[in-house]
Amino acid sequence: MCQLFIEAESERWLSRTKSLRIEGVVTSIRLENFFWDVLAEIGFRDDMSVNQLITKLYFESQEAELDLSNFTSFLRVCCARYLSLVADGVLSRCEKTPIKKNGIDIILSQENQRTLARRRCFTREPSV
Repeated sequence: MCQLFIEAESERWLSRTKSLRIEGVVTSIRLENFFWDVLAEIGFRDDMSVNQLITKLYFESQEAELDLSNFTSFLRVCCARYLSLVADGVLSRCEKTPIKKNGIDIILSQENQRTLARRRCFTREPSV
């Protein structure tokens, strides 16, 4: 099983730092190449560059009053959730179809239900 993971291209887990300007301030974000690729895919859907996507996520997170103390972790989770939605058939890859606000409440509700179902499935009950 581990061979599937350890023999992947090492380029995927190497980190890369990108600089961008948010609110007039130059900042840098360090992520693994794998996540940069996923962010590029998400941005492609909405006809945005990675920098535009990150800036949009940053501002929308601020509007929602999220704790942005670890923004890079937030970006990694965004990527993982996107891939999970693709795996569940909610979204399809390589489409230039924007992820719109319409239907987001339904997608979030269904995602929460699937998460709870997975936890039940993969959580081992203590032996009696």
